[in-house]
This record gives sequence, structure tokens and C-alpha cells, in this order.
Amino acid sequence: MEHEVIARCRALAECTEEPGFTTRTFLSPPMREVHALLTRWMEQAGMRVHVDPAGNLRGVYDAARPDAPRLYLGSHLDTVPHAGAFDGILGVVMGVALVEQLRGGRLSFHIEIVGFSEEEGVRFGIPFIGSRAFAGGPVRDTRVDHAIGAFGLDPTRMAEARADSAALGYLEFHIEQGPVLDSLGLPLAIVDSIVGQSRLELRFSGAANHAGTTPMHLRRDALAAAAEWITVVEREARAGGDLVATVGRIEAKPGAGNVIASHVNATLDVRHAEDAERRGAVTRLLSCAGQIGARRGIDVCWEERLDQAAVRMDPDLSQFLQRAVAPHPVHRMASGAGHDAMIVAGRMPAAMLFLRTPGGVSHHPEESVLPEDVGAALEAGSRFLALLEAQYG
Repeated sequence: MEHEVIARCRALAECTEEPGFTTRTFLSPPMREVHALLTRWMEQAGMRVHVDPAGNLRGVYDAARPDAPRLYLGSHLDTVPHAGAFDGILGVVMGVALVEQLRGGRLSFHIEIVGFSEEEGVRFGIPFIGSRAFAGGPVRDTRVDHAIGAFGLDPTRMAEARADSAALGYLEFHIEQGPVLDSLGLPLAIVDSIVGQSRLELRFSGAANHAGTTPMHLRRDALAAAAEWITVVEREARAGGDLVATVGRIEAKPGAGNVIASHVNATLDVRHAEDAERRGAVTRLLSCAGQIGARRGIDVCWEERLDQAAVRMDPDLSQFLQRAVAPHPVHRMASGAGHDAMIVAGRMPAAMLFLRTPGGVSHHPEESVLPEDVGAALEAGSRFLALLEAQYG
């Protein structure tokens, strides 16, 4: 089954906005192809399938009793630009495989597989659209509403995407996206917590002018101001501790080689396991941006896109998962990446299982998994379902 899981992930990677690369943003046309393939596999496994008003694909494997509680399994279906084949999508395909392994047997709880429509924040700079709607907090943004409508869904019915209140919890399988498990030679890890995140967009506004005739001391160069600030961001994060900070995208206008940049848009991503440390770093970096702008005659403004607190996974559900992972070595760790589980945890108990990422490579076409690790995760997942059945059946 592990080879089938990998083959399905690679087939879904072909559903893309860019031929030759895997790029699939929130409710873009290739998402229909993803829904079609997953729907076929879910229905073959005996599931009822629908797309909710937030664009999340949901497949329900019914329990023996209609009034039974519900266990959710899932992850996200969108990708970053030029992505790998496993980030997010592996958790959805793994969920389908676990239902297939039941071979028609009914449990004392419903199993619902959720393929979240958006997690990465690529299309609109707003992450976790799918899981936020699932957890009961839909995004208020006209661009999101328009995209939902263009996909043939009704954004005024977003409340219908909310999860069932009778939930046992949520389990997410995900690649680690880092080198820790690979360096330890371990296939799996239980996630204890997920670090907090701040995401912002900054705008540096100066004045365009001729690159050859404008003396250096008379320039209001937005790109030079942004570049100075970016070095401060790196220096702050390198100063020590566990803080990480990234300027992942910049856009300069008018964008000609012989014209001084009048405007620069830049993103800022700051993460730390301690929320006070993260928010303090954001405050310092924004203050520094303002000081650089004032000295250079550049106006600086910013908009917060995400202030996500650090989240601990549910200890009871994680204990079930720890028992399920045995006889493999049990390793516990924090996640430096954000995941849908951190949003869902505000609605119900949540747990996560990491799979080793060979070479620590993720958000890249060379991202991969090992068949034996997928097999170990499937075994752990089956034992997890059996332990829940013994507890609640």
C-alpha cells in the first residue's frame, strides 16, 4: 500500500498551474482535477464525498451508528510555487489509504477525510483559509469570496464548512519538512507543539527617477531602503536563540534597470515557539523599518496577514499516537512549520505524526519520502484507529 500512496501523491502533483512544475494555489483550476482523483479513490473506499463552501474536499466513512462521534484525518491540497509532491497532500492520501485498509469494516466512530483548500497563503497572502473555515473562523476578504464564487461555491454559506461538534479529534500525517528525523535515522516523530507565526506585508514608498541623472544624495530609493532593512531582519534572526525570520518575496516598481524604484512590497515571516519572543521581534523589525524609511525619505507602512499563536498538540490524543508508533522508536519534537493542525486545535483535540523528509528537502521539486516510512506511518495509523476503537467502542 505504501507504493500506492506514493504513486497517488505523484499523480496529484501533475495537477498544476505550471507545466513541468507543481504549483497549485487556492481553488485554482487544477484543484478540480485533484478533487476528481481524490473523489474517485474515496468513493471506491466506500466514502460519501462533497466539497464544502470553503472549497474543502470531504469524504465520510460512516460508522456502524449514525449518531456516532467523528474522527477527522486530513491536511491541505494547495502548494507553494514549484513544490514537491508530498507536502500536505500526503496526509490526505494517507487518510484514504487507512480507510481502504478497513476493507469495509465499520467502527464505532465516523472517519472523515478533509482535504483543506488552502494552507500556504500563496494566492492572496492569507494562509489557512480552508482550516480556518473548518474550525469556525472563515476569512473575511472579498478576494477570497470572489475565488470561492468563481469555483462554483457560495461564500455566504461558509459557516457550513464548520466541523461537527461531536468530534473525537483530528490527526494529521505530514512530512517533517526538515532534517531532524533524517539526521537521527528515524522514520516517524510525534509532534508536541507547533511554533507561532507572524506574517506581514510591508510597502516602502519613495520616488522614481532617472538612474543616470539623479545624484545619490537626492534619491528616495525604495529598493535601497528595503535592502537595508532585509539585512537587519537576517541579523536579528542570527543573533541567537530559536527565532527565525524570512523576507521571502519582494516586488520593486516600476521594475526597470535604469529607473530608481519608487515602491517595494516585501513579505516578512517570523516564527518562534514563545509568542512573546516572536511578537517582540516583529515590533523591533517594524520599528527599524520605520527608522530606515525616515532617514532615507521613504514612507513605510505594513499590514499584518497572520498572528498565529504557538499551539500545543492534545496530550491525550498524542498519547494514543505514541502507543500506536511502537515498536518504532518514539521521538517527540516541535514543528517549525505551520500546519492545519494548529488551526484545528482551537476547535477540537489535535495530534500530528511526522514522516522523515530525506535530506530535509521540502517546498522543492526534489521533496521525497521513503516507502518504508510511509509503511511505518500506515501501520501506526491502523493501530491508532484500533486503540480508539478499543477506547470508545
